[in-house]
Amino acid sequence: MPNQIKEFPRAAPRANIFNLSVAELKEMAKKLRRHVITMTTAAGSGHPGGSLSAADIVTALYFKVMRHNPQDPQWADRDRFILSKGHAAPILYAALAESGYFPVEELATLRKLGSRLQGHTDRNLTPGVEMSAGSLGMGLSFGIGVALAARLDHRDYCTYVLLSDGECEEGQTWEATLSAAQFKVDNLVAIVDCNRMQLSGWTRDIMNLEPLKQKWQAFGWHTIDIDGHDFNQILAALQEAQKIKTGPTVIIAHTIKGKGVSFMESNVKFHGKVATPEEAERALKELE
Repeated sequence: MPNQIKEFPRAAPRANIFNLSVAELKEMAKKLRRHVITMTTAAGSGHPGGSLSAADIVTALYFKVMRHNPQDPQWADRDRFILSKGHAAPILYAALAESGYFPVEELATLRKLGSRLQGHTDRNLTPGVEMSAGSLGMGLSFGIGVALAARLDHRDYCTYVLLSDGECEEGQTWEATLSAAQFKVDNLVAIVDCNRMQLSGWTRDIMNLEPLKQKWQAFGWHTIDIDGHDFNQILAALQEAQKIKTGPTVIIAHTIKGKGVSFMESNVKFHGKVATPEEAERALKELE
């Protein structure tokens, strides 16, 4: 199992360099969740809830699906992963560290002065980060630009954009959705981490998004509904998306905020609040 910087050939293979089995993916997802708990608790701040809900999706992409090369983060033919929900940076950092982009020990520096691991992703600081994040709603627009660049450069990489369902309340998200369909951006896959919660409560109470699947379909996207914690469904959906050549695909992944830690699951308190040392100890035991 990858847990430190590895030696990979400079010209990475066309397939994923790890290609873990489903059983191995489940173990890796547990490991990434443990990193999220450990690093956010040590930092005293961060967003564990949305990081934990996205763990299985991120694990599938980095350890089974995407073409990428940790020794060459700017490899021109790499698949691109855009973390639009940038506050979930801890789960991306955990995946990057376990992939070998930087030492796992560096995760302990999250949100500290001088660290390469800021509270929101910064592409100028962190190896493997594709977009600097902050205000929500911009990732899909950015991803469309990246995907169109592949077309202009005659490259066959795929661009994956992970959004939160909360940011689907943003107008810019829907402007981008229209654009992707208009330009038939078939090398773009949006994944909505649909955990049904945002900073101050349930999305249905703040700005009801339903029927979400039908909205994306009406905007001209090929739409797939899945359980975002079932690796077989995640992998099947990503495989299906790769075959769609008529336009963009969105995967609506139904997830649980705080997944994997009983007292964090569907608990809005842990959107932007971290575990206490005692709670972290309990969480890590649950994730063994």
